Amino acid sequence: MKGTVLYGPRDIRFEEREDPKIVEPTDAIIRMAVTCVCGSDLWPYRGLQPIDGPTPMGHEYCGVVEEVGSAVRSIKPGQFVIGSFATSDNTCPTCQIGYQSSCTHREFMSHAQAPLLRVPLADGTLVPTPGVPKDDLLPSLLTTSDVLGTGWFAADAANVKPGSTVVVVGDGAVGLLGVLSARQMGAERIIAMSRHEQRQKLAREFGATDIVTERGDEGVARIMDLTHGLGADSVLECVGTQDSMMQAIRSTRKGGYVGYVGVPHGVELNGEELFFSHVHLHGGPAPVRRYLPKLIDLVLNGKINPGKVFDLTLPLDQVAEGYRAMDERRAIKALLRP
Repeated sequence: MKGTVLYGPRDIRFEEREDPKIVEPTDAIIRMAVTCVCGSDLWPYRGLQPIDGPTPMGHEYCGVVEEVGSAVRSIKPGQFVIGSFATSDNTCPTCQIGYQSSCTHREFMSHAQAPLLRVPLADGTLVPTPGVPKDDLLPSLLTTSDVLGTGWFAADAANVKPGSTVVVVGDGAVGLLGVLSARQMGAERIIAMSRHEQRQKLAREFGATDIVTERGDEGVARIMDLTHGLGADSVLECVGTQDSMMQAIRSTRKGGYVGYVGVPHGVELNGEELFFSHVHLHGGPAPVRRYLPKLIDLVLNGKINPGKVFDLTLPLDQVAEGYRAMDERRAIKALLRP
């Protein structure tokens, strides 16, 4: 088969690779229905995150099980399944308290921008749907594998409650689905920070009540103006830079919550400022497996349509254009069809 490999900054290739095989008895092989490019893929693509030689890419996936290892019990060939970007046995003490993305036996997935994928710890990682879903539901179901689950965790970690005032820092797919998640959790006011007209429009579709275009100190001042000097109850940090993290913390009211899910690059926190901010911080790699059953159900029952974040659809062999379009902000998120 052919799959996606990153060789260096902006050098993405779709080339011959070996078909995946069962390696451990707990593995499954799935045939991809759809996959995509993630905003976090852009860090190594831009050369801002080092790679150790040619690197297979992709960690968002859903598809039909083709083969399972001898120890797999709950996942069977023919099932349509969705899994997280982080594998989990779903039985260790960390998994049992809902942090499957820090499972004792965790592996971070890659290789998903290809027609076939090996999934370790299949019983604990994969969630089957009732039957094979219709094609028009595939984009939304794919979001549950990462960007929706991550946006949901950001809102959950930020303690979004009915009636909350929420700020979302970041207008990529995760930030936009953080808006959707906050709305589902009952937030009354959702302020999306965005300078991009198309993304602002989608943020409003997902439930944003206000748009703030300013950034940095000006952005914080605008949030304070909108909240009568108090700051927001909950802030979702969905970028991962020093500026975005400080904007999030400084936009939060005393006693408020920041849920941070942007993969950090160069983020350093000043202890004294954090001490006097009186802000709760919680985040990390999203425990997507915790939320998958609920999110899948919301999609299948037509309660949400997170697949709207895909504004570019390409055949998988044109994956390089998907990276370019997202890198140049011509696309929010690129869907790839094998």
